[in-house]
Amino acid sequence: MSDSENVSSYNNILSGVVKLTKMLPDGRQQIVGLQFAPDFLGRPFRASSQTTAEATTDVKLCSFPRSIVDKMIRETPELEHKLHEQALAELDEAREWMLTLGRKTAAEKVANFLYMIATHVEPGAGEDEELTFDLPLTRADIADFLGLTIETVSRQLTKLRKDGVIQIVNNRHITVPDIERLAWRAQVD
Repeated sequence: MSDSENVSSYNNILSGVVKLTKMLPDGRQQIVGLQFAPDFLGRPFRASSQTTAEATTDVKLCSFPRSIVDKMIRETPELEHKLHEQALAELDEAREWMLTLGRKTAAEKVANFLYMIATHVEPGAGEDEELTFDLPLTRADIADFLGLTIETVSRQLTKLRKDGVIQIVNNRHITVPDIERLAWRAQVD
C-alpha cells in the first residue's frame, strides 16, 4: 500500500534543483529523479501523486493552480502537446538512467551524475568553458540515487579529482575544466 498526495497546483522550475522521491511501504525512501529549470513539476490529468518533490538547493518556482492548468490544457492543444513532449523527454531520460544504474561501473555512475548536474545547471555552456556548480545532493543522497555506498561515491569523486577531471572545493563546490573529458569518463554519447 502506498500513500499518495492530492495535487492542488503545478510548478515550473525557474532555477534550482528538486529531487523526486518515493517512499516504500517499510519507510525507506528512494530518490527516483532530479528536476531542473525549466522543468514542469506535476502530473496533469492526475489528481494525486505518489512522488514527493523536495528542493535540494535554493529553488524559484512559478506556481499555477491545478484547475487553471487543467482548463488551459483542455483549451490549448499546443500546451497539451508541450507537456506530452516533456513527458516523452523524461521517459527517454529515465531509460538512460536505467542503463546507467544497470550497466555502468561505479566510476561511470559518479561521472554520469556529475555530467548530468553540470549540463542541467549550466545548459548551453560552451564545450570550451569551465563549468562550476555546487552539488545539489549530499554524498549520502548521491549514493542512494546511484545505488552505491557513500564510501564508493567519495572514492570515485577523489579519483576524478586526482585525475584532473574535476576540482573540488569544500566537498560540494565542483569545477569541471573540460566537459568532454567528464562525458568520456561517464560514457555519455
